[in-house]
Amino acid sequence: MNDNRYALKNAFLYTMLVAMLLLVPTYVYVTYMKHVKEIQYEFTLKGQSHLVIRAMEDFDQTQETPFEYPRFQSFQSGLYDEHFSPVFTLIKEPLAIHKVGYHIQDNYAYLVVSLPERRYFEAAYLIVGGNISYVSVYQDVVIILLVISLLIFILSLFFLDRFALRFLRVNQRLDRFIKDSMHEINTPLSIINVNIDLYNRGHSTNKYFQRIKAATKTLATIYNDMDYLIKNERIAFDYELINLSHYLRERIDYFEEVAALRNITIEADITDGIFLFFNPTQLQRIIDNNISNAIKYSYEEGKIEISLKANNDQCLMIFKDNGVGIKDSKQIFDRYYRENKEKGGFGIGLNIVKSIIDHANIDLEIDSKEERGSTFTYRFKPPIYYKS
Repeated sequence: MNDNRYALKNAFLYTMLVAMLLLVPTYVYVTYMKHVKEIQYEFTLKGQSHLVIRAMEDFDQTQETPFEYPRFQSFQSGLYDEHFSPVFTLIKEPLAIHKVGYHIQDNYAYLVVSLPERRYFEAAYLIVGGNISYVSVYQDVVIILLVISLLIFILSLFFLDRFALRFLRVNQRLDRFIKDSMHEINTPLSIINVNIDLYNRGHSTNKYFQRIKAATKTLATIYNDMDYLIKNERIAFDYELINLSHYLRERIDYFEEVAALRNITIEADITDGIFLFFNPTQLQRIIDNNISNAIKYSYEEGKIEISLKANNDQCLMIFKDNGVGIKDSKQIFDRYYRENKEKGGFGIGLNIVKSIIDHANIDLEIDSKEERGSTFTYRFKPPIYYKS
């Protein structure tokens, strides 16, 4: 697993969790700040009402010049009689509450002020109002949340890296141990196979040596899977042109001794002249895991059918066995999953195959029935498939 991606993912999850926990205090804070905003706006409206009253008090009604009613850019006001009918008003909003005091309806705040009877143009009430905005409150909340989330995210990354450092060192030592172990396993496997081949050249076939050879090939398949897992994220697998027809026959010949150990027959129907532009290591993992699983899960004295066919612009590679079948054709690709633990293995082979075919855009169809066998059909398409 990529350690940086793991840290980023978990830091993001922790940040989202904290953000969820902050919803309640954020709601309380927003409600409180809106209330504060409304109180501040009330004082503002009171100040505007005093300006209007002062202008009316300063007006000399004995003069012939008309009274110029005060107008404001962000506020509206008006004079109303005792029945709240307008004497003169600049307010266009219909007001629902007709009583002295401070009122808010649909983000429109207004202040009703009682006037001395018949003193100001026969008006009984002065109303001053305006649209109250909570944008500044919401902006402050967003900024606060962003700052808190950013700090939490940075701190999460920092502490995750600190906490993971010890485990990273342990994993590094474990990786070195596995690499060394794999090297130590590969060396005796190679020695055993070479010596068996040398013995068979000078002596008649020995069934005991054949069993040893078959066992070492099974062990080599497991070794190759483990080796691929270790190298998968660290090296690039270059593609090259491969004679798939010839390569598949070679892998079938390789597993003949393993199949013979359980008296299983491998029948091959392979069309000549089929090529793939693919990586040999990855192709071997696909073929070897399918043949190995077919042998492992077939009944003794059974039959495995392997075919390679060209179908228009596609190539089909098919592995069919008459074994125990599959209960869950989706779960078998999960790493370390084994439907039958008595058969051995580590449950990593098909997981490797799935990662390879997904990356290479290779289609896989599985037809399986319990106690009747399974068929794996791989469909190769251009640009990786070529027909000579």
